[in-house]
Amino acid sequence: MTKNSNHNENEFISFESNQNTKIRFEDADEDEVAEGSGVAGEEAAQDESMCDADASEVTDDTTSADYYFDSYSHFGIHEEMLKDVVRTKTYQNVIYQNKFLIKDKIVLDVGAGTGILSLFCAKAGAAHVYAVECSQMADMAKEIVKANGFSDVITVLKGKIEEIELPVPKVDVIISEWMGYFLLFENMLDSVLYARNKWLVDGGVVLPDKASLHLTAIEDSEYKEDKIEFWNSVYGFDMSCIKKKAMMEPLVDTVDQNQIVTDSRLLKTMDISKMSSGDASFTAPFKLVAQRNDYIHALVAYFDVSFTMCHKLQGFSTGPKSRATHWKQTVLYLEDVLTICEGETITGTMSVSPNKKNPRDIDIKLSYSLNGQHSKISRTQHYKMR
Repeated sequence: MTKNSNHNENEFISFESNQNTKIRFEDADEDEVAEGSGVAGEEAAQDESMCDADASEVTDDTTSADYYFDSYSHFGIHEEMLKDVVRTKTYQNVIYQNKFLIKDKIVLDVGAGTGILSLFCAKAGAAHVYAVECSQMADMAKEIVKANGFSDVITVLKGKIEEIELPVPKVDVIISEWMGYFLLFENMLDSVLYARNKWLVDGGVVLPDKASLHLTAIEDSEYKEDKIEFWNSVYGFDMSCIKKKAMMEPLVDTVDQNQIVTDSRLLKTMDISKMSSGDASFTAPFKLVAQRNDYIHALVAYFDVSFTMCHKLQGFSTGPKSRATHWKQTVLYLEDVLTICEGETITGTMSVSPNKKNPRDIDIKLSYSLNGQHSKISRTQHYKMR
């Protein structure tokens, strides 16, 4: 697995690799991140609806959800997200280039982090912005808002979106950067839907309002050998029991587009303005067609996000043929090495659902079949994103 160096510096880039998404997504220039957003280098709008667990109070009962809450209290994760130019600049452009969506409106920022999206909205003329953040970063957000002169426009509320009360009965706009790895990891989407159902006026705007999950297949023999097959013989000892566990853990990494063997297929489209919480659990069929003779070691999932309420459709892709983001791609290694010929197809289904013990984690069931000239395989594998 290598870094994707396919950086298109144009303001708009077209992701022709995705046959299901016939739109153009916005890219961003790195030197523009600070321009027009004095605190852009200070926050990553995204925190999710999360509270933090003080390290001194961690007990044996601490869950992965607690660690999730606490992780967004640290500056490093915000720095990484802010420096994701594709992500942050897209939100900035959506707000600044479509002020008619924001000006004189009441805005709710769900999982505000240090408040960058709230600051963008305030600068675009929002009547008021309520920035809800559950981690300790809320305290920093208040200072940042004050330092930039927006205390009269932005109110930072510390707490879970499901537990706080807003000073207003309804809001006109809900904005959030809720997406996790594999789109749904960390399950912040539920918090956005909760806020939408409770506070959004009829005909109100959700930003972004569309998200889609896609699947493709790659050749990745070198990395699989290094990370998975390694456990077969470790200094002469059989540790293959770990290999089985390692295979169940999806890998988040940047895929080189030259590794892609098949076309891409749409798995799921989500309309955030209309969907219900249960829609994030699904089973979807897929059919991947080989574009060349090669070997397949893994399937790769990625997502696209769209802001369809804009004057001109805007959004971004996290696919391997697009500019790299901090979400990278999600790699699901196969137990089998598939020998595939051009034109042959891998068919199957993918089932996705929150983990019953910790809904912020994801359980994935993958069934796939290849009836090719050199490989005839049918198998089901289970993966756990933790």
